[in-house]
Amino acid sequence: MPVPELLVLFGSQTGTAQDQAERLGREARRRRLGCRVQALDSYAVANLIREPLVIFVCATTGQGDPPDNMKNHISQMHKVVLRLKALVHPLFNFVAKKLHRRLLQLGGSALLPPCLGDDQHELGPDAAIDPWLEALWEKVLGLYPVPLDLPVIPPGIPLPSKFIFQFLQEAPSTGSGELSITSSAPQGPASELQPFLAPMVANERVTGLQHFQDVRLIEFDITGSGISFAAGDVVLIQPSNSAAHTKQFCQVLGLDPNQYFVLQPREPGVPCPPGLPQPCSVRHLVSQYLDIASVPRRSFFELLACLSPHELEREKLLEFSSARGQEELYEYCNRPRRTILEVLCDFPNTAGAIPADYLLDLIPQIRPRAFSIASSLLAHPTRLQILVAVVQYQTRLKEPRRGLCSSWLASLDPQQAGPVRVPLWVRSGGLVFPETPGTPVIMVGPGTGVAPFRAAIQERVAQGQTENFLFFGCRLRDQDFYWQPEWQKLEERGCLTLVTAFSREQEQKVYVQHRLRELGALVWELLNLRGAFFYLAGNAKYMPTDVAEALISVFQEYGGLSNSDAAAYLASLQRTLRFQTETWA
Repeated sequence: MPVPELLVLFGSQTGTAQDQAERLGREARRRRLGCRVQALDSYAVANLIREPLVIFVCATTGQGDPPDNMKNHISQMHKVVLRLKALVHPLFNFVAKKLHRRLLQLGGSALLPPCLGDDQHELGPDAAIDPWLEALWEKVLGLYPVPLDLPVIPPGIPLPSKFIFQFLQEAPSTGSGELSITSSAPQGPASELQPFLAPMVANERVTGLQHFQDVRLIEFDITGSGISFAAGDVVLIQPSNSAAHTKQFCQVLGLDPNQYFVLQPREPGVPCPPGLPQPCSVRHLVSQYLDIASVPRRSFFELLACLSPHELEREKLLEFSSARGQEELYEYCNRPRRTILEVLCDFPNTAGAIPADYLLDLIPQIRPRAFSIASSLLAHPTRLQILVAVVQYQTRLKEPRRGLCSSWLASLDPQQAGPVRVPLWVRSGGLVFPETPGTPVIMVGPGTGVAPFRAAIQERVAQGQTENFLFFGCRLRDQDFYWQPEWQKLEERGCLTLVTAFSREQEQKVYVQHRLRELGALVWELLNLRGAFFYLAGNAKYMPTDVAEALISVFQEYGGLSNSDAAAYLASLQRTLRFQTETWA
């Protein structure tokens, strides 16, 4: 009896779910099982009914939203759902739970109970997934036994690479795909596969020099791009590795950055990565594609151990990739946020022996970063502005940890000779503002969370909407009070009611949730009597919970509701989209 082919479909936003899906694919191939691994968006849903076994790996993003590459509905099938919760909030796993229920409604039968992997667990999702996978393979091989003459490929033996690197003897002509990808003239709507190379026209630090964080207001010229956006939308930016890191990576692996190559898939029907031109230089691959500044996952160490010719390094890599070695891996890698490049420098004998063919199997692709758009086309018709907090912090490692995209953007100088261009495109965001004239809007945006509300206020003021209520919080008014002159002018015009909370200007810290309680009568009137919409944006750690508790307190004190009725009222605002949030970790 022929062994059926497994299908693994993933919906992934940050790469965790994709990494687990690819792990499933590798483990299936080691057991001599055919396996396809695809993003949900790339699969024709109508074919699902013909699949004997489908494994779903699903992440939840934002406030219970599906990842960008997961939006198809599900048909009838046998299935297993592997769930990954990526954020700690009341709607975590919402997408996977909804998918699971829908599959059961459509007649799907579960081989195993769903697995709940927690990305916030100190040992990562593997803490739950490892034992679940053992049960999965026992079940699958019981249903579809592999012929005895096909033994399992042991973990220490590397599987074939997905692609073969064919290095060229000479550099290609100037008409190569790599050069054409840098064109700023759009051939269609800007997208991930064809971003618009927007000239950066301003890069201004907007926090005081004494402030602990460098925050930039960055402006791009989008003239001729065809890009359109509304308040609440986000811009995605594709960052690059620094020239220093690119050079160091090539040196450690013994690669010539000026050499060109073309990719050839090992298996028929496998497409080449759409983000890589053909032919491509090693420098372009490393600087623009390989995420060498990311913290490596367990799968990285598994493959690196297979490729290592050095006995002592291989032994340590095997330990890091084993189930029993996850605590030590966490202490070595995750806790100090050690990067792929730094790990390769720690294992120089292994790094120098990595075949180029395995680079795309070993190192993930650089993912775009999303930023709330902080301007309106009605106020700035050919401009797009963002507010960027430059990520930098210290761990026990000597070098500070730096955010790849924010540090790269901060390093760009639009005043230098020649244009500075940044690849970007726009997509709809999680905030949608009311179109009905006269509808009041309450916006709570501490810190850089105020960015989408600046776009909304500019847009609404241009449309003649004056019922704008902004609760803004920061540490000190002379250090991080973003757009203070602009807010004051709008207040003078009667277009904005601004409520501020400067947390460090008095002995007792004051935050936006305290101001909401102080103005509870106004908040209740706006929401209950005037149909206001309430928006919240900012850091997801404590603030959203604190604001929700403040609102429930307001509903009790000024609306006369019981605690349960106040919570139900807040839930009804969420269901009707009159309470919307956009938060990030």
